[in-house]
Amino acid sequence: MQNENGCGGWIRFDAIEIDVGGHRLRVDGVDVPLERKAFTVLVLLTSQPGRVFTRQEILDTVWGHAHVTPGVLNRIITLVRQALGDSAETHHYLHTVHGVGYRFDLPDSLSIQSANSAASGDDETSVASAIATNIASESSGSVKPRRIRKALWAISLLAVLAFGGWMLWWPGQQFAPMTDVAKSGEQSIAVMPLVNVGGDPEQQFFADGLSQNLIELLSKFDGLNVIGRISSFQFRNSQADSRTIGAKLGVAYLVSGSVQRAGDTVRIHAELVSTADGRTMWTSRYDRPYKELFALQDEIAMAISNALHTKLFSTRHATSQDDRPPSGSIDAYNAYLQGLQKFYQQDLDKAAEYQETATRLDPDYAAAWAQLSVSWTSHGQFGSSGVDAKEYFRKSRAAVDRALSLRPDLGLAHGALAHLLLAADFDWRNAVIEFRRGVQLAPDNGQNHGGLSRALAATGKLREAIDQREHFISMEPLFAGNYFLVSDLLVAAGRLDEAEKSVHIGAELQPRPFANNQLIFISILRGDVKTALSIAAQQPQPQWRAFYLALAAQAGPDRDAADAALANIVEGGVWAEAQPYQIAQIHALRGDAANTVQWLERAWIQRDPELHHLLYDPIILHFRDDPGFVAFCTKIGLPSPKDSEALSIDQIRAATLNKTSG
Repeated sequence: MQNENGCGGWIRFDAIEIDVGGHRLRVDGVDVPLERKAFTVLVLLTSQPGRVFTRQEILDTVWGHAHVTPGVLNRIITLVRQALGDSAETHHYLHTVHGVGYRFDLPDSLSIQSANSAASGDDETSVASAIATNIASESSGSVKPRRIRKALWAISLLAVLAFGGWMLWWPGQQFAPMTDVAKSGEQSIAVMPLVNVGGDPEQQFFADGLSQNLIELLSKFDGLNVIGRISSFQFRNSQADSRTIGAKLGVAYLVSGSVQRAGDTVRIHAELVSTADGRTMWTSRYDRPYKELFALQDEIAMAISNALHTKLFSTRHATSQDDRPPSGSIDAYNAYLQGLQKFYQQDLDKAAEYQETATRLDPDYAAAWAQLSVSWTSHGQFGSSGVDAKEYFRKSRAAVDRALSLRPDLGLAHGALAHLLLAADFDWRNAVIEFRRGVQLAPDNGQNHGGLSRALAATGKLREAIDQREHFISMEPLFAGNYFLVSDLLVAAGRLDEAEKSVHIGAELQPRPFANNQLIFISILRGDVKTALSIAAQQPQPQWRAFYLALAAQAGPDRDAADAALANIVEGGVWAEAQPYQIAQIHALRGDAANTVQWLERAWIQRDPELHHLLYDPIILHFRDDPGFVAFCTKIGLPSPKDSEALSIDQIRAATLNKTSG
């Protein structure tokens, strides 16, 4: 079949038209943007309705032999479904074949048709040729895949996501289930939170600690993909069956079970289940003296790995990164686990208290010192006044120094130091170095990948920042914060349609009141002031509603309204004291370089954490060549804004205009 231009081919069904050669998707006659990889996967699946394509087959066909994390395909499938108006639950076209891959189907009353009824008899050959060409161009080594790139915004509630450089969002948050976002494959597994038999809330930390320990131990096997705690723990007390949970997490196997501690005895029941058919592959019960806990943990992990035949894989020859006390003190380990539980519950005081207990019981407990540092840093960043913050940061520095003196090879400790360097010192360059070391030593620590992504973005190195963020997504596919952050990065790359989709994915995982605020920035960058003002007017908090209305007004034609909105913000006093970076954004949108730098100077004096976004904020980067702005970046220790990989608002609007006119 032929398209209107006489080349390539069309695939057409329902109200959907796919221009294979032109890389274009239309639904009800309207062009639907779809990134290139997603479009190629769509073409591959629709080319043979009814055929099951395995995940590996799709990866090999579209990405060639390049190393691609499983989470990348999950995101691409989600984009394809959204473009078709599909979902994993209401699958009109795209079906998940659990444990295998994907199949494109059409209702019985429909068939794929040529978009040109007068096409020649060589239509099918033309389409096949176009498909082959399309896929070949994707997998060719000479054509590099388009990469997600840029930026985070100055949204106040995303200050919590500044902590997200380390944990990104409080892991204790409950996330709404998301459809088919996760990784899959025969060598993928998730550890469900072990049930605390007896229901004693004082022992919940113990059950959770054993679950996390299993995650860490199984992660040491090469070739075995293990879902992280944030994603798997959302299924605590879930009534869903193994097939449903497996589909949500995209894994082939689940580990579940229970734990009961009675005096000096611990009883653990564990089982390994195939998510494809619910078959129990292995089960065992252990009754052991509590003092033999560490040996028991290792025994269970090895039994599971043997059941999965991971004995065929090698254990990574990396430095041991376990979080056990070197003295073997069970009491110290208990305090450590209780500290982690309180940290996840956002009780920073109690978290620090338990970690201090752990370090008193075992002064050489490096992991406890590192977690103590993280608790103090987080307290200084979010839970105290400026004066108190300095004291918390001082305590944090002492704790992490102790951790590193005890274990220079502990990835957790290097991540803790990097987190402190970002929060307390605004030392972006050395934070990158420390996060890199943390990732190198502990490649299965997702928080280090997330922190490295944030530190890289802060220094303008957005390409590598995206690589790290995508890796974190593959480890924590149901962590909503990752999708909001990917959205922000896409925005600064000028890929606004994809950024908007990522916002919706994140909101589906975990509805957040500020999610729409990101859409305000997207609308401003599109030049769609009406939509930006409409969304801003819906902001429930009066203070933030005033800011977003003022920001959107600067992009509009009514200069009197823009001036009045700015005056309302500045004269209120609150914004000048609490959010100087946001006022700098307003001035940048007005094209006022002098006032932009002036308010950035105030942000620096106040150590406003929003300055982390400076080199990937398209609005501020309007002045990337301004001498005053360049000098300011040099003064605070950032690279020149001229070297940032992020796009400016001018570049994004120009690209959007060219796309529209084209």
